[in-house]
Amino acid sequence: MSLPLDATGIGQLAIKLGIATDAQVRELLIELDDPNTPADALIRLMERKGILTPWQGGKLRKGDLDGYFLGGYRLLYKIASGSFGRVYRGDDPRTGQVVAVKVLRNKWTMDKQKVDLFVREGKLGMTLRHQNVVAMLAVGQDAKTGQYYLVMEFVEGGNLRDLISIRKKIGIDEALKIMEECASGLAGAYAKGLTHRDIKPTNILIASQGISKLVDFGLAEISSQTGSVSLQRQSEKDEDVAVDRTVDYAGLEKATGMKPGDVRSDIYFLGTVLYEMVTGEPLMPVTKDKQARMAARRYQEVEDMLAKGGAAHGLPAELQRLIAKMVSFDPTRRVQTPAELVATIQETRVKLGGAAVLQVRSRKAEGPHTLFVVEENAKLQDAFREKFRAQGYRVLMSIDPGQPLRRFQQQPYHALIVDAGTVGEDGVEAYSRVLKEADTVGVDVGAVLILNEDQAHLQHRATKHKNGVVLVRPVTMKQLIETVYGLAPPPAAQPPAN
Repeated sequence: MSLPLDATGIGQLAIKLGIATDAQVRELLIELDDPNTPADALIRLMERKGILTPWQGGKLRKGDLDGYFLGGYRLLYKIASGSFGRVYRGDDPRTGQVVAVKVLRNKWTMDKQKVDLFVREGKLGMTLRHQNVVAMLAVGQDAKTGQYYLVMEFVEGGNLRDLISIRKKIGIDEALKIMEECASGLAGAYAKGLTHRDIKPTNILIASQGISKLVDFGLAEISSQTGSVSLQRQSEKDEDVAVDRTVDYAGLEKATGMKPGDVRSDIYFLGTVLYEMVTGEPLMPVTKDKQARMAARRYQEVEDMLAKGGAAHGLPAELQRLIAKMVSFDPTRRVQTPAELVATIQETRVKLGGAAVLQVRSRKAEGPHTLFVVEENAKLQDAFREKFRAQGYRVLMSIDPGQPLRRFQQQPYHALIVDAGTVGEDGVEAYSRVLKEADTVGVDVGAVLILNEDQAHLQHRATKHKNGVVLVRPVTMKQLIETVYGLAPPPAAQPPAN
């Protein structure tokens, strides 16, 4: 409700509230030349002079007598609003330092457990100083209003969500730089025992100097309710729009059997952010349906989505391989720590150089049509070389089940035969891993796994794939040639003779 005050009365109130000085008000009243003019005239003049922000002026017009200061920090205007609380741009009147003040909503202050967690996370955050993490400066409870608040470094710039919205896609080298800085910030926090729990583009700030900073470590837990968190961002009409990002964490961890707070969950969601930066599209289907977001299938299909989407968008193989290591459904196959992630990103940047671009490529391997054979029997090695060379294949040979994956990562080939009957059970794993790597980098490979009769029970361990076939002995050379030809025929070759 507005106050029935004239310019002099509203000026005295502004002085009492501490948002203007006596000297400022006297000077402005002289400029107005009528102390009895309506209060709004003085408020407008104070706004024009920069003494009040429009947000402060609006509060003064409504007759609000509280909420201009918290813990000695002056609040200037609201930046964002959510279920956790509201965020304000503020400053320290004693030093002039610009800060961000995050105020805990009243509904959480009634819950002692939430308040204790809020204070604990704030104090832990104050121990963390890293150039890629928004610094926590203070945590406390305002003596006058009883409100709990956090004071943080104010970052001039914007968040990554806004950057993606404006630019649609971010260049590969720039995206990798942003990701390296985020991983570095995560590594610094992890060294202090902190994980983030809410990695998303809006929680990655891009400072005007070009430095990326993570914000809101651990604070998602404050507004957690039975494993679900609802965070909001302020819209143009100041309406709270649910984001529910941390439901994704709960869904992932339930599907994979991980405990909450595992840093590999942060690495997983950094991987989804990296994909969205370079392609402009989310890696997981976007839905507001909580049940759909918690479904295990949503996370199990991410690797297939990456294989298809990465190839369609023309992601370089090294970049696609990096993202695959971050978003593997199996946590043990992910990059395991933030420090390891930093090193892996740096290696990828070196391999790609600074000029890597999206380029839609053929799903066929380049170079001479090549068959890689894993075979330990010398006579069978000779037979494979002779028969398949006659069909137009360049034949590479190894007795090491680990070699086909290493070779495919260096230079993809067109077809693979793994004889687990002679090289042992490791051959089954070799067959599956090459097919998975082929999907990861978006290159087709025709793969055949040969098992002895007494190994037939191993079929269930072999990856089921449209480009893979499992054969159980007895197998004829003619049958093998026809199978490989059907999966990966040499260019301009004739079908094998009957």
